[in-house]
Amino acid sequence: MNWYVVYTKPKWEKKVADKLNQLGIECYCPLITQIKQWSDRKKKVETPLFNSYVFVHLSDSDRNLVFQAQGVVRYLFWLGKAAIVKDQEIEIIRTSLKDPNLSDVSVSAIQVGDKIKLESGVFINQNAIVQEVSNNYYVLVLEALGCVLKIKYK
Repeated sequence: MNWYVVYTKPKWEKKVADKLNQLGIECYCPLITQIKQWSDRKKKVETPLFNSYVFVHLSDSDRNLVFQAQGVVRYLFWLGKAAIVKDQEIEIIRTSLKDPNLSDVSVSAIQVGDKIKLESGVFINQNAIVQEVSNNYYVLVLEALGCVLKIKYK
């Protein structure tokens, strides 16, 4: 069995997770507690860590069962296949969110100008600056090597 990423309608993450649990499908919707302020009050609210994503743990043959839950749009794909998340990555998320010293968490996409460190491939451990982001590729500047790297993905 693998962990897959299900894409949901906006703001439906918790509803989809509840419905999947009712259907007997193991799922995980990581939540963080934030203090939201309105004009008349402040309130602690649990919000999903990843907007429009819920993780489901099931076998490849049972993948279509998730579409019985209202609010499920599709699976997240990576390189033409359904994206698989490793068990240890799910466990890292779970344990990290249980840390009492955790105060502020946010998830954002890579943007132009971000400084990153490459974690795999030929240029592993090289620092880079994101120069361009498109639907099919990233353009990174590797200053230490004096070159521009274009990473294409499908």
